[in-house]
Amino acid sequence: MTDKRWTIRQMCDDFDVTPRTLRFYESKELIFPDREGQHRLFTRADRARLKLILRGKRFGFSLEQIRQLLEMYDRDDSELLQLRKTYEIALERLADMERQRAELEEAITDLRKELAWGEETFRRAGVAVQSPPARDEARDKTNRRSTSTSDDPGARANPAL
Repeated sequence: MTDKRWTIRQMCDDFDVTPRTLRFYESKELIFPDREGQHRLFTRADRARLKLILRGKRFGFSLEQIRQLLEMYDRDDSELLQLRKTYEIALERLADMERQRAELEEAITDLRKELAWGEETFRRAGVAVQSPPARDEARDKTNRRSTSTSDDPGARANPAL
């Protein structure tokens, strides 16, 4: 019995990536497709690795961090070691993202104040300008809720990333 294998086009379609992306991950030795002549054929293991790579990238993990996690999984199939390391990296990444969000919110607040000053200056001079869009609090809350849950049905199947 032969295991199912996927072409580069099928992988691109299934994971919404480009052939260049797959070749890049292959060059970085993160995935290891089989070769038949000039054709790359991907195994279930490659698909699982790509899913973890893409999830790690979405969370902002570096390729080196992803590589370490994948290598850990290759060495120790127990998942607990990988889960512990993933958890530690994820905690660090979450702290970084929250810090960045706080800095971004501060910058947005400052920029809105500058725009308000500019608008007032233009208004006093009798010049019409476009107002910045009002902040939509309801949309902000919805965005925060939607990003806190995963729509990925496989997210619970392999919590490593």
